[in-house]
Amino acid sequence: MYYVYILQSLKKPDWLYKGSTSDLKRRVLEHNSGKNFSTAPYAPFKLIYYEAYLLKSDAEARERYLKTSMGMRVLKKQLANYLKLREREQIRT
Repeated sequence: MYYVYILQSLKKPDWLYKGSTSDLKRRVLEHNSGKNFSTAPYAPFKLIYYEAYLLKSDAEARERYLKTSMGMRVLKKQLANYLKLREREQIRT
């Protein structure tokens, strides 16, 4: 199984990271432990979304799409309720 995932930085909640992997649990742990150079400054992270694929090529194609401006718009629509809730929680604190 291959996964496309979205991480939200707990340090900077507006920052979302999109990636793909064959081992989702290991990959999230790597991001949170600072092993990934590009995400280390934004750690820790919360896994907020993932999709599962049978083929690696399908997961990679979906990841590439989600990293485009159109893909990000689709993703934000898909996560609209969660993002609004998260925004309200930040305002209260």
